[in-house]
Amino acid sequence: MAMLASTAKKSCIDWAFTSPFWRGFKGFGWQDARVIAPVVDSSFLLSHPHAVVADVRWYLDGRSGHDAFRAGHLPGAIWIDLEAHLSGHGQPAAAGRHPFPTPSDFAAAMGSYGIDDHSVVVAYDDMGGMVAARLVVMLRMLGRDAALLDGGLAAWNAEGHPVNEGDGRTPEPTTFTEQSWPARRLADADTAAAHAASGGTVLDARAADRFTGENAAIDPRPGHVPGARNAPWQALLGPDSRMLPAIDLLAHYEAIGVDPGTNANTICYCGSGVSACLNVLAMERLGFDAPRLFVASWSGWSADPDRPTETGPAQ
Repeated sequence: MAMLASTAKKSCIDWAFTSPFWRGFKGFGWQDARVIAPVVDSSFLLSHPHAVVADVRWYLDGRSGHDAFRAGHLPGAIWIDLEAHLSGHGQPAAAGRHPFPTPSDFAAAMGSYGIDDHSVVVAYDDMGGMVAARLVVMLRMLGRDAALLDGGLAAWNAEGHPVNEGDGRTPEPTTFTEQSWPARRLADADTAAAHAASGGTVLDARAADRFTGENAAIDPRPGHVPGARNAPWQALLGPDSRMLPAIDLLAHYEAIGVDPGTNANTICYCGSGVSACLNVLAMERLGFDAPRLFVASWSGWSADPDRPTETGPAQ
């Protein structure tokens, strides 16, 4: 009976991912239900020649994402600068390394990249979506058509598609309407603290050694938000850099205590509000309610000496 139940569960999830119903429904009742699916493959991109293809490569170790773009990118792609245009500037340390830009700055940046209110945006990187997911989540929060290219550059190359070298095309500036960031999709430090303290689900997307505090090389203090659970972004990907099959994603989240029926208040964070976005998209892909993003994340939390920290495995 258990095997039959498991098989039925897998069949239902696989049907949901592949059926016209899923592709048309595009969500389960939250703000982003009216936009395209959160993760798409190369066939989608090839069938949407007017989509804006966004290369969002950036590296924590300081390598140049723009140099990587120039060395080889998807045809027609533009490079979007995480530091310059997907992050705010001049904010206090407690806002984290990559706070959201102001709505006006974000609108101006998107317009400068040729993205308007009706653009379809497909973003990729060379890390399975760890960075590109940030742009996708920001756009989807505002109800815009944006998706992550499953597997990114690695999958594109593996399928034998061409790449271009050099600076890429010059986008034609357009108008992107300014909108406020939706408060119900975001969480601040106080909200994350209270939610975790009450037993709510708070997920940390960093690698295990940063979560436990063994690796303290990046942020002001080691550890994690007390009560948080470790949900590394790497665990969402297969060896081909594509997102895991639905049944495996579901098992992954169930193992760390994410309940599909009660996850509406889940909060996701990471080091600086970037890799956490991959958890946001993975849960949306499963049909979960979209979790809230704690943008300041650990870089902001650990910069505030009044915030308590916890080290070691999740309690």
